Amino acid sequence: MSQPLSAILATLLSPTTELNMYKSCIALLLGLTLTCSAVFAQTQVALTASTSPPYSDLKLPEQGLAMEIVSHVLKQGGYSPEISFKVWSRAMEGVDVGLYDALAAAWYSDERAKHYIFSEPYLNSKLILLKLRSDPSRYLDKSYLRGKRLGTQEGFAYGINFDEIPGLQVVPENHAIQNLLSLLSGKVDVVIGDQRTLAMQLNEYLHNDMHKFEVVHAKLPNRERHLAASREIGQSEKLVADFNRALSATRKDGSLQAIIAKWDKRYPIN
Repeated sequence: MSQPLSAILATLLSPTTELNMYKSCIALLLGLTLTCSAVFAQTQVALTASTSPPYSDLKLPEQGLAMEIVSHVLKQGGYSPEISFKVWSRAMEGVDVGLYDALAAAWYSDERAKHYIFSEPYLNSKLILLKLRSDPSRYLDKSYLRGKRLGTQEGFAYGINFDEIPGLQVVPENHAIQNLLSLLSGKVDVVIGDQRTLAMQLNEYLHNDMHKFEVVHAKLPNRERHLAASREIGQSEKLVADFNRALSATRKDGSLQAIIAKWDKRYPIN
């Protein structure tokens, strides 16, 4: 049996009901305030990087492996990153003049450290040698390149003085895929490159020929990627310190390794 209208109105207008409604409104407003505060608390940060798949490329998911890591770490540290892609020289110039807050993926050198504050390394890049399985040659370290034709990529900092290797013929190309095609056609004996870069090229463009290649895990230098901010910009030290703290947290919670594992699974190489 339905209640009389007067009873319903009395319930709605009772002090208890008014108090509950008041509490509900306060809770709602508080929730909205906290949400808005969290959004506006994110500090905007402008980063720049050069295109280098699979690490950084506007066409790749999350703009590439390195960019996904950097964005994830900065968001954990309270920043809202925006990444612009430029050729390397323009990227450095942009950071030097303050157009961008930091380089998103930089390799450390003593010379660069005079101008940039480097974060802790967030990603290790492994150099490998790649040869054809039909080639019986062994390559235990760089000394085994003596008298060989080596496919290299223009502008890539290998950290190796090739001039010290007797009889080595360096054959540079603009792109990694050109090195791989030269290896297939016999124009070079071996190719040197970043493991993930070569893995992506093989999976994307030479998938049906992957069985013809063999990875040689020789003793070669590793390269590490860092966030790098100009020493001339006032907020650089804070940005890098915040990044380092957030990076440590992502290592502990496993989210950093999860991102790396996801990408390495996407582009496998034997």
